[in-house]
Amino acid sequence: MSQKVRVPVSNFAFGEVSPSLLSRTDTPIYAASAQRIENFLIRPEGGVVKRGGMANLYKHAITYDSAKTQQSRLVPFIFSDDEQYIISLEDAQIKVFQINSVTGAVTLIQTITQDTDANALPFDDDYLHEYTFAQAGDVMFICHQNFMVRQLVRTSATTFQVELYVFDTKSDDNLIYQPYYPFRTLGTTLDPSATTGSGITIVTSSAYFDTTGSLTGADYLSSLHVGVTLRYHGQELTIVSVQSSTSATADVVDELYQDLQTDALETIDTTTDVVVRHVNHGMLAGDSITFSNAGAVGGITAANINGARTISEIRSDNEYVFTAGTAATSSEVGGGTPRVVTHAATQNWEEQSFSAKRGYPAAVTFHENRLAFAGSPSQPDGIWLSKSSKYYNFDVGDANDDDAIDITVAVGEISEIRHLVSNRDLQIFGAGGELYIPALSNQALTPTNTQIRRQTSFGCSYARPAPMDGGTLFIQTDKNIIREYIFTDSQAAYISAPISGLSSHLIKTPIEMSVSRGTNGLTDSFAFALNSDGTVAVLNSNRQEQRAGWIEFTSDGSFHSIMVIGDRTFANVVFDTGAGTEEMFLCELDVDANVDMSKTYSGTAGVFDVSADFANGAVVDVISGTHYIGSFTVAAGDVDVSGVDATLTSVEVGYGFDVELKTNPIDVSSQSGPVTGNPRALGAVVLDLYDTLSVTVNGTDLIVRNVTDDLSEDLMPVTGKREFYLLGYGRDPQVTITQSVPLSLQVNGLVTELVF
Repeated sequence: MSQKVRVPVSNFAFGEVSPSLLSRTDTPIYAASAQRIENFLIRPEGGVVKRGGMANLYKHAITYDSAKTQQSRLVPFIFSDDEQYIISLEDAQIKVFQINSVTGAVTLIQTITQDTDANALPFDDDYLHEYTFAQAGDVMFICHQNFMVRQLVRTSATTFQVELYVFDTKSDDNLIYQPYYPFRTLGTTLDPSATTGSGITIVTSSAYFDTTGSLTGADYLSSLHVGVTLRYHGQELTIVSVQSSTSATADVVDELYQDLQTDALETIDTTTDVVVRHVNHGMLAGDSITFSNAGAVGGITAANINGARTISEIRSDNEYVFTAGTAATSSEVGGGTPRVVTHAATQNWEEQSFSAKRGYPAAVTFHENRLAFAGSPSQPDGIWLSKSSKYYNFDVGDANDDDAIDITVAVGEISEIRHLVSNRDLQIFGAGGELYIPALSNQALTPTNTQIRRQTSFGCSYARPAPMDGGTLFIQTDKNIIREYIFTDSQAAYISAPISGLSSHLIKTPIEMSVSRGTNGLTDSFAFALNSDGTVAVLNSNRQEQRAGWIEFTSDGSFHSIMVIGDRTFANVVFDTGAGTEEMFLCELDVDANVDMSKTYSGTAGVFDVSADFANGAVVDVISGTHYIGSFTVAAGDVDVSGVDATLTSVEVGYGFDVELKTNPIDVSSQSGPVTGNPRALGAVVLDLYDTLSVTVNGTDLIVRNVTDDLSEDLMPVTGKREFYLLGYGRDPQVTITQSVPLSLQVNGLVTELVF
């Protein structure tokens, strides 16, 4: 004798789960998830609502290339609540779209192809998905290892310009406040031919200078060292040409000198010999040097120490002797802080960190009122933070509290830093692991208290991490899982918890991620992970209520970039506009749109010109109010619906998209145990619907009737319980909810009648 049991399915909070979970009927997750949730969003109450359509805002003038990862990367630029912009980073150009603060309309206001120096923009669509950016006020900094940092600067409400990032210089222009690093091998010396002047010769004791290209005359004209700044004991030389791997020509910016340590001089009673403690001096007996700033010591006046002197003896690599103008009256150590003007060979020299030779920073953010860069090709684990509130000054100075910070991760193996995120702490995401620089209680970050702590070792992809609900989401290096980097008080450390494990099949090598604090009229947080196949994995999260679930967005086209500003979600979507012609459109997720590539067209007598967006041969869906007019083929640039309703003068046209909610197999425990795997049937299904105009259950359509007999009036959306009768036995009975026409749909829950 068969039994009937009513089984409620009232909650989809855990979203679409992996097929590997379908036997776990014992877990709470099974009862609050589904096998497929496509193009729905999970509501806070547990039900699902069909996502809005993608409203057509703008057609990009880009020849679509399916081999490219991205051809337009969408980036938000938010100056204030009422001055917001969409930035489209493209190959060798930037487009700027303005969002009208009153109407919300999106308008292209500028296309930029050159910087303020009339140079072409260095942006390359082979690498757009790797770019990082950070914005403060009117300026956005854009970074990648292939080019020096660029600034997108808002100069007025409707105009922007691109500038090359330039470090601050000392007031006399003798010092550039940029990071430096000793790229030389250990023991390599630099030997300038003079202390001042242009065109001096500089020689290294081992191969160092770049010799890219071939010799033209005496120079390597393509050398990547041309234009690079070196520091000799802190003084600058600019390389103007390269003659070999060990010889180059340079201009001395000011004068080459070395400031010695305090009290570096020692006199010998009754002699004119003065011993100088000068670490790694590189001097030779007979060299002429010039002293300044020295004070009197041992009875020898400052005038008899300062000035031109000759080295009489070399005692060691760190000491030499010169002859003073008079004899000492006592043996004494002193002399204040002497300065020695010299061009002696030295190991104390370094090169600017960022250049065509050494590469440029990959990561950028703002943290505690400092601009932070990280991860150049030559210093993959380097991190640089500007002076406090001075975003163009990276002078480390004397390590005062507001001086710049230059630090290397140095935790063992070198891991390329790809992203910096300012969250609870300064979070560091590298190719091989996750680290952080802790924020100190009641104390700002300074050069003397900055420390790096390694946490987990999963590694981060090039996709930019996204802060969400107190944690930071990041895509693991292998792009097969999304993790949440979050601090736990119980361990007093960060963990990188897998957040996509139950829905791993939806994570398909994502290339981009963004977070919304509410979308489609919903208030929960949503994370959008753009997959390389053009789908979007969407995480619905509410940490307070411990709810999190994944669903998938698909389209008749394919998604190629997705970005959030406030509660508005924008995306680049590629559609076949007819006859195999693929075009890229800037679209917005619009709760009032029924279809993708949605736009409202005006016409006459049921005929509408859609040639600006669709080519002949395109098959489109047409909607008027709450009525689905039908599917039509574009011909002669028009959509002609006059055969259905010749009175129409305004319709919505676009591409319908699939929606599917497929429950897990309906299961229950009987007196003899679980019925899992036994033949059973669904006799009936009762849906709890809200504001629904179209729903199909296991192939059976809901008939939505007119309010009156007047067919020109809007249909009345269904709200409440509706019953569907089903047939057939199977070992895994499921309820599949779809649509036959692209109109509104919300399912709050359902109750099934299980027969076994």
